[in-house]
Parts: sequence; C-alpha cells; structure tokens
Amino acid sequence: MSTKDLLTAELKRYQGSWVSGESLSTGLSVSRSAIWKHVSKLRNQGYIIDSSPNKGYRLEKAPDMLLPEEIQEGLKTLVLGQKDIHHFQETTSTNTTAKELAANGAPEGTLVVAEGQSHGKGRLGREWFSPLGEGVYLSLILRPKLSPADAPKITLLTAVATAEALRSFTGLPIQIKWPNDILVRDKKLAGILTEISMEMDAIDYVIIGLGLNVNVAAFPADLRDTATSLLIETGRVHPRVGLTRAFLEGFESWYGMLQDTGFEPVLERWRQFSAVTGRRIVVETMGDRIEGTALDINRDGLLIVEDDEGHSHRIYSGDVTLKRGPS
Repeated sequence: MSTKDLLTAELKRYQGSWVSGESLSTGLSVSRSAIWKHVSKLRNQGYIIDSSPNKGYRLEKAPDMLLPEEIQEGLKTLVLGQKDIHHFQETTSTNTTAKELAANGAPEGTLVVAEGQSHGKGRLGREWFSPLGEGVYLSLILRPKLSPADAPKITLLTAVATAEALRSFTGLPIQIKWPNDILVRDKKLAGILTEISMEMDAIDYVIIGLGLNVNVAAFPADLRDTATSLLIETGRVHPRVGLTRAFLEGFESWYGMLQDTGFEPVLERWRQFSAVTGRRIVVETMGDRIEGTALDINRDGLLIVEDDEGHSHRIYSGDVTLKRGPS
C-alpha cells in the first residue's frame, strides 16, 4: 500500500476523532510535512478532513467516489479489483478504455471505473446516460478458460451477479430482461455490454461493462418512460462504492462456478430473476421481427419464443420489448 493509502486507512480507523500529526508521522515512518501533503491530496479527492495545530487531523467524511482505495477497502475477492483499478473522473467509455488495456496485456481482474462517461456504450450502438457522480460505470477485464462458444454465457452470469447485488442491497423486486437488462417494475435500472476478443479457437479476453443508475434524480425526456434509478425507486441515496464491492464479490463467485461446475447453476438462478418467461414480447433480430410468448432460455442461454402460429424460435441475439397486459 502507498503512504496515502496507509494514511487514509489510519484516518478512517479514527474517523470522527482527532489523531495527532506526530503519531501519524511516527506510525507511517514519514515526515509531518509528507503527512500534510497527502492530506491535501485527499482533500482534493473529496475527503473532508479537519486540521488543528494542537490536535492534528480528523476525518469527517469520505467521498462517495469510486476511488481504488475506497473500493478495495474490505473487498472480499481474490482477484477482481484487488490489484489494478483505473479510476477516471470522466472518460468516453469504460469499455473503450478497458479494451485498450486488455489489448496491451492487462491481467484478468483489472477494473476500470469512472465517475461519468461522455459516450457510455450500450447495446446496439446506443449510448448509456452517464451523469457525473450519479451511477456506477465500470468495466472488467476477464481472461476466461472457456471455449468461444461459451463466452456469451458470461453475459447472463453478469446479469445474475448484478441482480443479486441489487436485490440484497435494496430489497427491490429486481428482474432480468433477456439477455442482460436489469429491471425494476419493467423500467431499466442497469445495462450490461459484453465485448469479446478471440484468436482462432480461443478467447483472448472478455470485457464486461456495467452501467447502473444509482442516484440519478432525473432522466432526459427520451428515457423517462423506460429508465429508473435506485434513488427514484427507494427515495434514498445509495453508496456507489458499496454497490460496486457487492457486484465484484458476487460476480467472482459466479464466475468461478461457471468455470468449475458449468452453466447450469447460473441458468437456474437467471430463471428465478426472469422478467420475460411466460410474457408476451416482441424481439427485433437482424432483419426479422418476432412477436409471441417467451417460454424459457435453454441450456445455451438462447431465448425460446413461441409465435402466434405455434412455431418455436431460438433467439441468439436480439432486442426484446415487453408487451403490456397478459400474454
């Protein structure tokens, strides 16, 4: 840990109480001048720290920012987020940055987080609304030991990990719309974008991008009928760092299970969160439009839809719209 990280941990240990500059200097084996410089850096990052010539320093409040040291504090993972976390105040897209890092050899578990995105990437070329400081915008670099045919299953796994973290954190009736939209009361709360790089018959890397509407108070006019946030649904502000930790811990558990025991446990859990099973839907695919009832997803993660003429369709990829009313 760096001196700044150690200082942060020590200030948090005594949060709300005074700790002398002398004891900090002695404990960290640095000069009191160095302590002051690091305190100044922490203040610039948003930490509220009081100081007094006679008393020392007192941490009043840590910022709700996706800072590496905040995410890693208490993070119960073995790999994900434990080493390389790249934090940006704003970036064009965390997925774009993660792809560049992955192409240059960044290891599995590397995490890219941003307070905001100027051009957040959604599915089908859409942009993800990413207001500064109001959501969780992250991308994970994975190097799974899976065949390319199994790579799309990671998208469904990500949806399960996200849904579990949100339901545990908030108690909201979280559901998943195939393949990867996270809903509450049929409005989108989070989206997942998976990008895969393959070489011949092997996966080079997978980028998992997550956009989560946490403390968004208002959406642009074109999103108001379809999008929501934790703040809107609960009336409360939620800690973005805590949500990020919960997602990483849940994802690592499911990711290990997928590689060790296969897809069946992920599939069963996905079905429990399904927002589409038994409902009337419209699926827009490449050059086709299918309307009917969603029956299930199969063991490969494909959506099974029965149209109005009784024909069954296996959907590999498409944009699903939920129809209102009974099926």
